[in-house]
Amino acid sequence: MTSLNSHGIRFAFGTLTVLPVRVTRWDRATARSGMLGAPLAGLVVGLLAAALGSLSLLAGAGPLLAAVASVSVPAALTRGLHLDGLADTADGLGSGKPAEDALRIMKQSDIGPFGVITLLLVLLAQVAVLFELYGEGWAHGALGTVVAAVAARLALTLASRQGVPAARPEGLGAMVAGTVPAGRALLAAAVTVAGCAAAGALLGGPSGALRHGLAVLGALAVAEVLLRHCVRRFGGVTGDVFGGVEEAAATAALVVLALGG
Repeated sequence: MTSLNSHGIRFAFGTLTVLPVRVTRWDRATARSGMLGAPLAGLVVGLLAAALGSLSLLAGAGPLLAAVASVSVPAALTRGLHLDGLADTADGLGSGKPAEDALRIMKQSDIGPFGVITLLLVLLAQVAVLFELYGEGWAHGALGTVVAAVAARLALTLASRQGVPAARPEGLGAMVAGTVPAGRALLAAAVTVAGCAAAGALLGGPSGALRHGLAVLGALAVAEVLLRHCVRRFGGVTGDVFGGVEEAAATAALVVLALGG
């Protein structure tokens, strides 16, 4: 079990980030452990993004530049793969074509108008919220950045639960789809929500706990709606769908934080 957990952590960081972690085992058991560890990868990404944003603010940059800095780090640490997945998913859904044709559109290397518009709006929303949070102080911006990153990767854990099929027989989507037992996914969600609420309490007391806990729950709700829609339209999940779910969850978490401010 210890060995599997070690391989699972490697799988999580090796597939969800570009950090120099070598994936030494590639099977569904490792994928299950890796997707359960996805929030940990999100925590590391969030901390790095928060560090750059906070340092920018403390160095004299305004909250807008700090927000842009924080949004740029997750994109860089994934080589833009999650954003690309979001754009491809938007193109597939927006095409209105049957599943097979939509999946073919999603595999194309170019980005269509639906993908461009979706990317623009999502990135604008993320920067806009972090601009507000960094305007409240570096700690608010940093915590919002971390919570969004963790919630986004937790959404991947839930998207990998048993009962969610793969749309294709190959690729990362097929490797991780249906690997995580539903009970363990819910346990991971409960622990993550509690942890984010506790962090919020340190910053803002009971209202801060409620605000940040609801941010994670809101992120999971939006991710679940998108996930179910993609399963209905495409017949299952793909790597692109996972990217879309992740970015949708990150954006939703930030929007909830903005609405609760």
